[in-house]
Amino acid sequence: MVSSVNRETELILWFEEVRSIDVGLVGGKNSSLGEMIQQLASKGVNVPGGFATTAYAYRHFIKGAGLEPKLRKIFSDLDTDDMDNLQARGKQARSLILNTPFPQDLNDAITVAYKKMCERYSKGSDFCARFEGADKEECERHLDEVDVAVRSSATAEDLPEASFAGQQETYLNVHGIKGVLESCHKCFASLFTDRAIAYRVHNGFDHLDVALSVGVQKMVRSDLATSGVMFSIDTETGFKNAAFITGAYGLGENVVQGAVNPDEFVVFKPTLRLGKKPILERNLGSKHIKMVYAGGGKLTKNIDVPEELQNVYCISDEDVLQLARWAVIIEDHYSEVRGQLTPMDIEWAKDGQTGELFIVQARPETVQSQKAGNIIRAFTLKQKGKKLSVGRAVGEMIGQGTARVITDVTKINLFKEGEVLVTKRTDPDWEPIMKKASAIVTDQGGRTCHAAIIAREMGIPAVVGTGNATTAIATGQDVTVSCSEGEDGNIYEGLLPFEVLETSLDNIPETKTKILMNVGNPEQAFSLSNLPCDGVGLARLEFIIANHIKAHPKALIHFDELTDELVKQEIQELTHLYTDKSQFFVDKVASGIGMIAAAFYPNPVVVRMSDFKTNEYANLLGGKQFEPEEENPMIGWRGASRYYDPNYIEAFALECEAFKIVRNDMGLTNVIPMIPFCRTPEEGKKVIAELAKHDLRQGENGLQIYVMCELPSNVILADQFSEVFDGFSIGSNDLTQLTLGLDRDSALVAHIFDERNEGVKRMVKMAIEGAKANGRKIGICGQAPSDYPEFAQFLVELGIDSISLNPDTLLKTKLAIAEMEQKLGR
Repeated sequence: MVSSVNRETELILWFEEVRSIDVGLVGGKNSSLGEMIQQLASKGVNVPGGFATTAYAYRHFIKGAGLEPKLRKIFSDLDTDDMDNLQARGKQARSLILNTPFPQDLNDAITVAYKKMCERYSKGSDFCARFEGADKEECERHLDEVDVAVRSSATAEDLPEASFAGQQETYLNVHGIKGVLESCHKCFASLFTDRAIAYRVHNGFDHLDVALSVGVQKMVRSDLATSGVMFSIDTETGFKNAAFITGAYGLGENVVQGAVNPDEFVVFKPTLRLGKKPILERNLGSKHIKMVYAGGGKLTKNIDVPEELQNVYCISDEDVLQLARWAVIIEDHYSEVRGQLTPMDIEWAKDGQTGELFIVQARPETVQSQKAGNIIRAFTLKQKGKKLSVGRAVGEMIGQGTARVITDVTKINLFKEGEVLVTKRTDPDWEPIMKKASAIVTDQGGRTCHAAIIAREMGIPAVVGTGNATTAIATGQDVTVSCSEGEDGNIYEGLLPFEVLETSLDNIPETKTKILMNVGNPEQAFSLSNLPCDGVGLARLEFIIANHIKAHPKALIHFDELTDELVKQEIQELTHLYTDKSQFFVDKVASGIGMIAAAFYPNPVVVRMSDFKTNEYANLLGGKQFEPEEENPMIGWRGASRYYDPNYIEAFALECEAFKIVRNDMGLTNVIPMIPFCRTPEEGKKVIAELAKHDLRQGENGLQIYVMCELPSNVILADQFSEVFDGFSIGSNDLTQLTLGLDRDSALVAHIFDERNEGVKRMVKMAIEGAKANGRKIGICGQAPSDYPEFAQFLVELGIDSISLNPDTLLKTKLAIAEMEQKLGR
């Protein structure tokens, strides 16, 4: 995107095609576009060549034609809350612009610049060979007319505090000087679209203080390849260390406008800088249509994408990493220019003829980067109802109201303030009513589509890409839109109760005792990382396996040998992207661990390796074929005893492979594997040996291996376990049941279960003293400190190194521990 550079007398700025980028922020009104490109040229970011009209050119047009007083008169009685008034004033202003010719000097300057582009990008006689019939004849008529994208940028658009992307128009696949001049003229007129007018009123900009520049770029032939949008920040949580990339087939307008559900990728920036390959997450989008060049006088058209292409990712991992590297370069550059962190919103395209990637537009991200970091708002749904539709959650809020289903933008005058807008998709023409909605729900789109961007800017919950909302929800129906339950956004029937908890992070004291967090769901990790803690004391692999994999690891390894055809079919649906089903397990585990480790990097993240009991493993898809029946699974074949057992060793190898990817490929060396239910030091040595077979060698690359301290033998033999492991984490749940000799799953003896029992407390005391006596760190990751403040105080008095808490109790317990330490003089 070309900035509205305020050059005093220049009408046109030329930028060569270099391996660099021209973005929406150009370091100040008097900066030279060419100078800015040259500063970035050495950093290896590609941009198509072209030229731009300056902001001066726009003002020259407006003032020279005497349009300013006429426009002020048109807007003298503007009422943006009255849709009819807004539409009438907008139409009058656009007509005034379009019916006023460009001054001859501007007309000539654009013509000369375009002809220069045509000379540079002459296509050659074989260019039209791929066309047939009338399309080939049309191509030959325009052989010497370079195809360009005509993009607009207003001085009130793309500012760090106010973006409102898409307020002005963009035209793709424009040919010939007539088309270029018409498109530039339309771009000038688009400064007065209804949505742009409403936006300026909403943000306090004077209509005549705003100017516009038009960038004319050589088209990147992404109609033959792919394109998309990326952010150098996580769009939902504001996590600043992630780049979020989306992509689909064809020209980029479908992704921007939300006409397709794109592929999505999350990349971790800190270890990317170190040369690692930290793609944390991949989500496959449907990508059912793509925008391509059209013949017959039309500029573009949409065509269907073959099903086999819908079912694969549209770009390679190497492309994802290259785009993420550019996102880092762009963010770094403009952060330096502005003197503060400036996350960016960037559009990219891949040329199907050359295979090259290009950046075609960028602007500052204006939502998460502007939020106060000292307040945490948590939305919690108090009850659930009938689920009407599910899509991708935008933000983490909850909204509710009466639904209004509108599929035609000409009917937006029917919308009433406070209703829930339900539509197929939105574009900038919908913005005058979007600000009045209590929530927004769309059939189409991904997390970077227009509806998602505007919902974030306006602080409104949105669910996009539902596929069926306009048919599943009826106008007049009361609904609750919840984005507070992870990546899935749910629309429930009825007005369900919910609460909002605001927590200030000001004046949270530091503690000598390390305060860690128990994190189960990788989807919540970025959000939870905003809480003041020193890392993760317990991440359970079981959550990832049960919720993201759902199948028994051996059912994936031995997929062809499965005897239950229904189970086999269900696993096939889950793993349809994989010929090697076991790789599905590895990738999902690596992604889940990676998301959590990245969220808290470089602080330690202790990940407990799998600890399902046989009955729990049997309940996974295909599990019954591979699991024995045990009378008492709670103290049976679980934890460490599985890892070296010939009947499970191949499944444990998949876990090891995932840990290796996270630590070695992603560079997340803050991950500490922890071994559960390790009965003897000898068993611990066997597990350590198995890990080493998979290049997870204790001490190499900083690898530490912890053990759960949850059995009486772990306590009694703490000195011997210290010779095997680098640290301990007390599991108060299992330690309590095994000290008291009860089954914690039995309701008959549940009333006896209490971590505060004197016998349990003596075991905890022995464990802490035993670990410290042998120079090992020891913490606790069980439930007790979260539930009982007095138990937390007991641990502090014993000098425990760390306490890992549930997220909902972390702040209050940290405050209590700080008070305890002060009383103890620590």
